[in-house]
Amino acid sequence: MFVQSNKLSDLKIYFNNKLKHQFSLNEIKLMFEFCVLKRLGSSRTELIFGGEKLLSESDLLFFKDIIDRLLLNEPFQYIIGETLFCDLDILCDKRALIPRPETEELVYWILESFPSKNEKLRLVDFCTGSGCIALSLKHQLKESNLTATDFSENALDLAKKNAQFNKLDVLFYEHNLLLDNVDFIENHSLDCIVSNPPYIPEKDKLLMHENVLEFEPHLALFVSNDNPLVFYQRIAEIAKDKLKKNALLFFEIHENLSEEVKTILLNLEFTSIEVKKDLQGKNRMIKAIL
Repeated sequence: MFVQSNKLSDLKIYFNNKLKHQFSLNEIKLMFEFCVLKRLGSSRTELIFGGEKLLSESDLLFFKDIIDRLLLNEPFQYIIGETLFCDLDILCDKRALIPRPETEELVYWILESFPSKNEKLRLVDFCTGSGCIALSLKHQLKESNLTATDFSENALDLAKKNAQFNKLDVLFYEHNLLLDNVDFIENHSLDCIVSNPPYIPEKDKLLMHENVLEFEPHLALFVSNDNPLVFYQRIAEIAKDKLKKNALLFFEIHENLSEEVKTILLNLEFTSIEVKKDLQGKNRMIKAIL
């Protein structure tokens, strides 16, 4: 046996010792708690006081497999197959990016702009990936019409599964943003467009963690060094035609390219442009009014 005993307390010691050189103590604690709650169905109280709880051999092997995969840099969310995002359980796998806290902040900023949750709004989420933005907005703006698009058929399959999993009605389109027309949206019909498009220049790969580079889809992450704002330009042009007067456009952005995105929006006569920092103090999102 790879642990001293099959007690939960000994498993916790093993979990910590194996991962302490790769993760912070807080990260290890959160991952262990999540795995225990998921695998054993224990309450948080049992987790705190249940150190003497005995585990089966299959339970122990479940945790060992997770540890082995973490040590190979596989993201925890992919291993577990889900993550919590804006109070929704979002299914995760290699077909789409892992939803991140800064994207949650973007969703909450959008929701602040629509305080009346019973309005019948029309919103579109371009480059939807897992569907986390569109589904979180639909979860809160229940009377609204949500459409989400992505170039990746695989990502859309995951987004649709997330919609079914959370019992939310969102219309999904497979759509090449840079090549296809947007005839499925009427002109001047939308109250809001949002997008978290690919925005990391290829040259930034050298700065990124191995677990991102090895496991997350590069199609959803990277753009060419020569034209890193290609998606912002295209979406802003679409927004010019499809948004109603005084409607809103939201982007998640690269922390070093906020001024360049602002210039695109100013050139297309957007107003009240506001850049917002994420909780880490980085310029991470932008809002504009048509």
